[in-house]
Amino acid sequence: MKESSWKYARDSFIIEAECIRKALDHIDKYAFERAIDALAKAERIAASGCGHSGIACRHFAHSMCCIERPARFISPAEALHGGMGFVRKGDVMVLASRGGKTAELLPIQQICRKKGVTIISITENMESPLAMGSDIVIKMHVERESDKYNSQGTSSFVVLSAIFDAIQVALIEELDYKNEQFALIHPGGAVGERLNKGV
Repeated sequence: MKESSWKYARDSFIIEAECIRKALDHIDKYAFERAIDALAKAERIAASGCGHSGIACRHFAHSMCCIERPARFISPAEALHGGMGFVRKGDVMVLASRGGKTAELLPIQQICRKKGVTIISITENMESPLAMGSDIVIKMHVERESDKYNSQGTSSFVVLSAIFDAIQVALIEELDYKNEQFALIHPGGAVGERLNKGV
């Protein structure tokens, strides 16, 4: 391996850690509170995004299921071919796009508005079509991507994932979710063994 390769690898840790630290300064507490309230009350939660944002949304949907908030990732491609039948009035749709202009998400947003689904968007661009058409907007802030060209979805993926993790841990507190409840639905693996030890 080239010495420069190791340097960029090490720098990636530093850049991404700093991005997460600075991201918190740009999150509006009131908007975050509204998002938590909506997610806590929703019967169903859906999430959608493209590329790295979509991958983070898949993880978010799983995280919601882990605290017994029924959730599903809806791919932008399937959404417009019947997939939006999953949501109905009173549910929540989370849409993630750093630039807020992802063309595939805007028709999903329109369907949500017609169905009375609460839209939470996570984006860096507060003036974007995605932000302007949402009920609640959580601002993400990314100083730079960690690759040398500042073009790969590295830091932005990490920051979005950190926001989703913050939402999950806030909901655990908000809903008074107990570890014993998690133990019941997670009997598998090392985590399940630890949670159910002595049960």
